[in-house]
Amino acid sequence: MSNEPRKQRPGLRASQKEATGKAVLEAAREEFERVGFEAANLRAIAARAGVSAGTVIHHYGDKRELLHAALFDDLDETLRQALAGLGPGPLEKQLSELTRAVFGYYQRRPKLSRTLLKESLFADEPWARKFTAQAGMVHGALARLATEASARGELRPGADGALFAAAYLSFFYFALISWVQGAHPSPVSMVEHLVHQHLEGLRPVRKTPSRRSAR
Repeated sequence: MSNEPRKQRPGLRASQKEATGKAVLEAAREEFERVGFEAANLRAIAARAGVSAGTVIHHYGDKRELLHAALFDDLDETLRQALAGLGPGPLEKQLSELTRAVFGYYQRRPKLSRTLLKESLFADEPWARKFTAQAGMVHGALARLATEASARGELRPGADGALFAAAYLSFFYFALISWVQGAHPSPVSMVEHLVHQHLEGLRPVRKTPSRRSAR
Protein backbone atom coordinates (compact mmCIF):
# COMPACT_ATOMS: atom_id res chain seq x y z
CA MET A 1 0.00 0.00 0.00
CA SER A 2 1.36 3.44 -0.95
CA ASN A 3 2.14 5.97 1.76
CA GLU A 4 1.52 8.91 -0.61
CA PRO A 5 -1.91 9.87 0.79
CA ARG A 6 -0.44 10.06 4.31
CA LYS A 7 2.34 12.34 3.11
CA GLN A 8 -0.19 14.71 1.62
CA ARG A 9 -2.31 15.03 4.75
CA PRO A 10 -0.15 17.54 6.67
CA GLY A 11 0.00 19.79 3.63
CA LEU A 12 -3.73 19.46 3.09
CA ARG A 13 -4.46 20.28 6.73
CA ALA A 14 -2.21 23.33 6.57
CA SER A 15 -3.95 24.50 3.40
CA GLN A 16 -7.38 24.03 4.97
CA LYS A 17 -6.28 25.87 8.12
CA GLU A 18 -4.99 28.79 6.06
CA ALA A 19 -8.23 28.94 4.04
CA THR A 20 -10.30 28.88 7.23
CA GLY A 21 -8.18 31.63 8.74
CA LYS A 22 -8.61 33.86 5.68
CA ALA A 23 -12.38 33.24 5.65
CA VAL A 24 -12.63 34.22 9.32
CA LEU A 25 -10.60 37.41 8.79
CA GLU A 26 -12.71 38.49 5.83
CA ALA A 27 -15.91 37.73 7.75
CA ALA A 28 -14.59 39.77 10.68
CA ARG A 29 -13.84 42.76 8.44
CA GLU A 30 -17.32 42.61 6.95
CA GLU A 31 -19.01 42.30 10.35
CA PHE A 32 -16.91 45.04 11.96
CA GLU A 33 -17.76 47.33 9.05
CA ARG A 34 -21.47 46.43 9.21
CA VAL A 35 -22.11 46.92 12.93
CA GLY A 36 -18.89 48.36 14.38
CA PHE A 37 -16.36 46.70 16.64
CA GLU A 38 -18.29 47.05 19.91
CA ALA A 39 -21.52 45.57 18.54
CA ALA A 40 -19.87 42.74 16.61
CA ASN A 41 -19.76 39.31 18.22
CA LEU A 42 -17.81 36.15 17.51
CA ARG A 43 -20.90 34.03 16.81
CA ALA A 44 -22.04 36.34 14.01
CA ILE A 45 -18.53 36.40 12.57
CA ALA A 46 -18.31 32.63 12.75
CA ALA A 47 -21.68 32.23 11.02
CA ARG A 48 -20.60 34.62 8.26
CA ALA A 49 -17.40 32.57 7.78
CA GLY A 50 -19.30 29.27 7.85
CA VAL A 51 -17.44 27.92 10.89
CA SER A 52 -18.13 27.48 14.60
CA ALA A 53 -17.41 30.13 17.22
CA GLY A 54 -14.93 27.68 18.74
CA THR A 55 -12.99 27.65 15.48
CA VAL A 56 -12.74 31.45 15.53
CA ILE A 57 -11.47 31.39 19.12
CA HIS A 58 -9.02 28.60 18.29
CA HIS A 59 -7.53 30.63 15.43
CA TYR A 60 -7.56 34.12 16.92
CA GLY A 61 -8.50 34.09 20.58
CA ASP A 62 -10.78 36.93 21.69
CA LYS A 63 -12.52 39.60 19.63
CA ARG A 64 -9.80 42.24 20.01
CA GLU A 65 -7.08 39.85 18.86
CA LEU A 66 -9.27 38.99 15.88
CA LEU A 67 -9.70 42.70 15.15
CA HIS A 68 -5.95 43.30 15.17
CA ALA A 69 -5.29 40.29 12.95
CA ALA A 70 -8.00 41.34 10.50
CA LEU A 71 -6.78 44.93 10.31
CA PHE A 72 -3.08 44.17 10.09
CA ASP A 73 -3.38 41.41 7.51
CA ASP A 74 -5.62 43.41 5.19
CA LEU A 75 -3.66 46.66 5.45
CA ASP A 76 -0.31 44.90 5.08
CA GLU A 77 -1.38 43.28 1.82
CA THR A 78 -2.77 46.59 0.54
CA LEU A 79 0.44 48.47 1.34
CA ARG A 80 2.71 45.85 -0.21
CA GLN A 81 0.65 45.67 -3.39
CA ALA A 82 0.51 49.46 -3.65
CA LEU A 83 4.28 49.80 -3.26
CA ALA A 84 5.01 46.93 -5.66
CA GLY A 85 2.62 48.36 -8.25
CA LEU A 86 4.23 51.79 -8.50
CA GLY A 87 5.41 52.67 -11.97
CA PRO A 88 8.61 54.54 -12.81
CA GLY A 89 9.06 58.17 -11.74
CA PRO A 90 8.53 61.07 -11.53
CA LEU A 91 8.30 60.98 -7.75
CA GLU A 92 5.15 63.12 -7.54
CA LYS A 93 3.31 60.72 -9.84
CA GLN A 94 4.48 57.71 -7.81
CA LEU A 95 3.27 59.30 -4.60
CA SER A 96 -0.09 60.11 -6.15
CA GLU A 97 -0.49 56.46 -7.19
CA LEU A 98 0.40 55.30 -3.69
CA THR A 99 -1.96 57.79 -2.02
CA ARG A 100 -4.88 56.79 -4.23
CA ALA A 101 -4.27 53.06 -3.76
CA VAL A 102 -4.07 53.20 0.03
CA PHE A 103 -6.93 55.67 0.50
CA GLY A 104 -8.99 53.46 -1.80
CA TYR A 105 -8.62 50.75 0.83
CA TYR A 106 -9.81 53.04 3.62
CA GLN A 107 -12.69 54.43 1.60
CA ARG A 108 -14.06 50.97 0.83
CA ARG A 109 -14.66 50.43 4.56
CA PRO A 110 -15.20 53.83 6.20
CA LYS A 111 -16.42 52.50 9.57
CA LEU A 112 -13.56 50.06 9.84
CA SER A 113 -11.12 52.83 8.92
CA ARG A 114 -11.90 54.66 12.15
CA THR A 115 -11.15 51.53 14.13
CA LEU A 116 -8.03 50.84 12.08
CA LEU A 117 -6.67 54.33 12.72
CA LYS A 118 -7.18 54.02 16.45
CA GLU A 119 -5.87 50.49 16.77
CA SER A 120 -2.82 50.92 14.55
CA LEU A 121 -1.68 54.01 16.47
CA PHE A 122 -2.49 52.87 20.01
CA ALA A 123 -2.42 49.06 19.92
CA ASP A 124 -0.96 47.00 22.75
CA GLU A 125 1.90 44.56 22.29
CA PRO A 126 2.64 42.55 20.25
CA TRP A 127 0.48 44.41 17.74
CA ALA A 128 2.05 47.80 18.51
CA ARG A 129 5.39 46.40 17.40
CA LYS A 130 3.86 44.91 14.26
CA PHE A 131 2.11 48.12 13.24
CA THR A 132 5.30 50.08 13.95
CA ALA A 133 7.28 47.71 11.73
CA GLN A 134 4.63 48.09 9.05
CA ALA A 135 4.96 51.88 9.15
CA GLY A 136 8.73 51.45 9.06
CA MET A 137 8.45 49.38 5.90
CA VAL A 138 6.48 52.15 4.18
CA HIS A 139 8.86 54.82 5.48
CA GLY A 140 11.84 52.93 4.08
CA ALA A 141 10.19 52.51 0.69
CA LEU A 142 9.33 56.21 0.52
CA ALA A 143 12.87 57.20 1.51
CA ARG A 144 14.24 55.06 -1.33
CA LEU A 145 11.85 56.67 -3.82
CA ALA A 146 12.99 60.13 -2.73
CA THR A 147 16.66 59.15 -2.94
CA GLU A 148 16.11 57.77 -6.45
CA ALA A 149 14.31 60.99 -7.42
CA SER A 150 17.26 63.01 -6.17
CA ALA A 151 19.62 60.86 -8.26
CA ARG A 152 17.43 61.55 -11.32
CA GLY A 153 17.72 65.28 -10.70
CA GLU A 154 14.09 65.77 -9.62
CA LEU A 155 15.15 66.84 -6.13
CA ARG A 156 18.20 68.87 -5.24
CA PRO A 157 21.39 66.98 -4.36
CA GLY A 158 21.54 65.97 -0.74
CA ALA A 159 17.78 66.02 -0.21
CA ASP A 160 17.12 63.86 2.86
CA GLY A 161 14.97 60.90 1.76
CA ALA A 162 14.19 59.84 5.33
CA LEU A 163 12.93 63.32 6.26
CA PHE A 164 10.87 63.49 3.10
CA ALA A 165 9.32 60.10 3.89
CA ALA A 166 8.41 61.34 7.38
CA ALA A 167 6.85 64.45 5.85
CA TYR A 168 4.73 62.38 3.44
CA LEU A 169 3.49 60.14 6.25
CA SER A 170 2.56 63.19 8.33
CA PHE A 171 0.58 64.57 5.38
CA PHE A 172 -1.11 61.21 4.86
CA TYR A 173 -2.13 60.73 8.49
CA PHE A 174 -3.31 64.33 8.80
CA ALA A 175 -5.55 63.84 5.77
CA LEU A 176 -6.73 60.46 7.07
CA ILE A 177 -7.68 61.91 10.45
CA SER A 178 -9.45 64.85 8.79
CA TRP A 179 -11.41 62.49 6.54
CA VAL A 180 -12.33 60.08 9.34
CA GLN A 181 -13.60 63.01 11.42
CA GLY A 182 -15.61 64.30 8.47
CA ALA A 183 -13.60 67.52 8.27
CA HIS A 184 -12.38 67.05 4.70
CA PRO A 185 -14.27 65.25 1.90
CA SER A 186 -11.29 64.70 -0.41
CA PRO A 187 -8.25 63.36 1.49
CA VAL A 188 -6.42 62.32 -1.68
CA SER A 189 -6.42 65.84 -3.09
CA MET A 190 -5.31 67.19 0.28
CA VAL A 191 -2.29 64.87 0.33
CA GLU A 192 -1.46 65.63 -3.30
CA HIS A 193 -1.52 69.39 -2.68
CA LEU A 194 0.61 69.09 0.45
CA VAL A 195 3.12 66.84 -1.32
CA HIS A 196 3.31 69.19 -4.31
CA GLN A 197 3.95 72.17 -2.08
CA HIS A 198 6.63 70.30 -0.14
CA LEU A 199 8.33 69.05 -3.30
CA GLU A 200 8.54 72.57 -4.69
CA GLY A 201 10.87 73.43 -1.84
CA LEU A 202 13.10 70.45 -2.67
CA ARG A 203 13.47 71.07 -6.41
CA PRO A 204 16.95 71.84 -7.74
CA VAL A 205 17.72 75.55 -7.78
CA ARG A 206 17.84 76.72 -11.37
CA LYS A 207 20.35 79.47 -11.93
CA THR A 208 19.16 82.41 -13.97
CA PRO A 209 21.75 84.01 -16.26
CA SER A 210 23.02 87.39 -15.08
CA ARG A 211 22.62 90.43 -17.31
CA ARG A 212 26.37 90.60 -17.93
CA SER A 213 26.60 86.93 -19.07
CA ALA A 214 23.54 87.37 -21.24
CA ARG A 215 25.20 90.14 -23.27
